[in-house]
Amino acid sequence: MNAHTKSAQVVLNAAYDEAATPHLSVLVPFYRESPSTLLKALKPVAGVEIILLDDGSQQPDLTQDVLSTIDDLALPVKFITLPANEGRARGRNRLTSAARGNYFLCLDSDMLPDHPDFLERWITVTQDNPAVVFGGFSLLQAPQDKAFAVHRLMAGKSDCLDAATRSLQPEKYVFTSNLLIRRDVFKAQDFDASFTGWGWEDVEWAMRVANDFGVRHIDNTATHMGLDRAEILARKYEQSVGNFARVIKKHPEVVAQYPSYKIARLIRRLPMRGALRATVKSIGLNDNMPLKLRALALRVYRAALYAEVV
Repeated sequence: MNAHTKSAQVVLNAAYDEAATPHLSVLVPFYRESPSTLLKALKPVAGVEIILLDDGSQQPDLTQDVLSTIDDLALPVKFITLPANEGRARGRNRLTSAARGNYFLCLDSDMLPDHPDFLERWITVTQDNPAVVFGGFSLLQAPQDKAFAVHRLMAGKSDCLDAATRSLQPEKYVFTSNLLIRRDVFKAQDFDASFTGWGWEDVEWAMRVANDFGVRHIDNTATHMGLDRAEILARKYEQSVGNFARVIKKHPEVVAQYPSYKIARLIRRLPMRGALRATVKSIGLNDNMPLKLRALALRVYRAALYAEVV
């Protein structure tokens, strides 16, 4: 069934029952990359629906791929296509508006569950009525290509942490890649739509939510399949500077505890910051350099970028 609005096209698959009220809504935004592999990996569970959002890809072949995939799914799916890109924060807010569940499970389109009972585990978690729960990252199924080796090394060290470690700084390790949110919590605190480009909108949201509702961490991981080449990582860091500045302005005391902020403050005092940025970026993108050195250089490059706004 199709329905048209002024701003979006909506498609419901055959399994979607408008009379049913699901308990859990899985929210999957995507932009110019297909979520089909993820969708096929999600085993049908009673009380679960999927809400997809194509955030302005404008790629007919991609749309057709998704339509073909959801036609075969036993899970109910609502597929929303936007005519223009709205960005990560605004897009996720739109997803929650289309969802019917009492809980939202935010999943990035390049994630892949590490356990066949992934959704069942999340349903079980909701029985305690938690406010916000992050399930964790892994690289268990991620590509081993040499081109992604730097990102793999960096993600393994900073992102793929167990629940006990993440719980030491609960708001810092909250990402919308595998995140459970109770409906009333999101109604009280949605994502700040002033965040554009890449990065920090989910962490900033967690800073607000942690004070009022708390953030819980568990080990129900999904693999981040979308590892990036070093040059794409560098580009994302460049895009994230404005968002980092917004976080500093809104939560100065929290951000001041982060290593990236502390290093950025040190770099800020250097007389030749521009030369440092160029040098560490060059090292980070150089395939002939040792892997650990490249990873370190990219971390310093990110801090050097942030030095301009601290």
